[in-house]
Amino acid sequence: MSKMKNPVVVITGASSGIGRATVLRFAKKGASLVIASRNDEALTSLVQECEDLGARAIAVPTDVADFTDVQALAAAAVEAFDRIDVWVNNAGTTIFASFLDVLLEDFRRVLDVNVMGCVYGSRAALEVMTEQGEGVIINVSSVVGEVPQPYTTAYGMSKAAIRSLGASLRSELKLAHAKKIHVATVMPSTIDTPIFRHAANYTGRDVLAMPPVYSADMAARAIVDLAENPRPELVFGRAGRAMARQHRRSPQVIEAQMAAQVEKTHLSPRRGTPVTDGILFEPAPASEERVDGGWNGKNREVARGFIGWSVLVGAGAVILPRMLAAMRAASDARSRTRFIPRLRRA
Repeated sequence: MSKMKNPVVVITGASSGIGRATVLRFAKKGASLVIASRNDEALTSLVQECEDLGARAIAVPTDVADFTDVQALAAAAVEAFDRIDVWVNNAGTTIFASFLDVLLEDFRRVLDVNVMGCVYGSRAALEVMTEQGEGVIINVSSVVGEVPQPYTTAYGMSKAAIRSLGASLRSELKLAHAKKIHVATVMPSTIDTPIFRHAANYTGRDVLAMPPVYSADMAARAIVDLAENPRPELVFGRAGRAMARQHRRSPQVIEAQMAAQVEKTHLSPRRGTPVTDGILFEPAPASEERVDGGWNGKNREVARGFIGWSVLVGAGAVILPRMLAAMRAASDARSRTRFIPRLRRA
């Protein structure tokens, strides 16, 4: 993007959180923006913010789970600006519930938005970029796509699928010798956005942002950098990078740690929170569509969360494998002890 003058950027899920922060970052860079979400009112205010920064922007209300809507989004971008240089598939939603409690209709909705929304966006973007011979697609996954967690099965599945989609598309583009078309996957750690308030929730407990929490603007900067300097994958946040690295070495250890961390810090100990389907089927009120979710104010808690998680990952990666090895050795020894008398009796 750095070599393009006034690049045209399409961003889904633009009304709040990472999407809104990314829109504003691109606006400061002088991009021409096509912003999409289900919330028309929130998009209108965001267009005004972009224009105040000197950028051109148009709003296209879009449900990314509807391919017709996504095709119309791409058509609107081409009609307004003649091309698409960057397409950011950011729209997403989630559910907190045990696997046996979640309504299958809601489970499917998460997959439709997160996975098919990304598929539809990538398809629409690639059709335009293939014709023009260049472009960058950025798919927003999550570190949960690498290290799944309890109570968000649909979300974890969707983020893993997004990562797989990116790898497959890069392979196809390589075979097609489309060297100027790039597909990048960004995998953020916990980001300070309204997603935790907007989530569907069947746990009976408040959903909290699991520390350490990074600002949405930091994630937006990472996305803008990927547009300018594309690379296949970026795990955003030191804690996320540590988890991803250790998960590849000791998956059982890190999955156990993730489960404990979610139970302790991602859900409140207090019970009695009403059941809600969040924004699965209806957008949030425009007044709630903002960049941050109000989680980054307690810096000491955030810092302690990072230190605690880093120590947990580091210590667990060393100690727990040794414990597992010792348990296996003890089990083998017991098996041999049981086996030897049988031989003697024979």
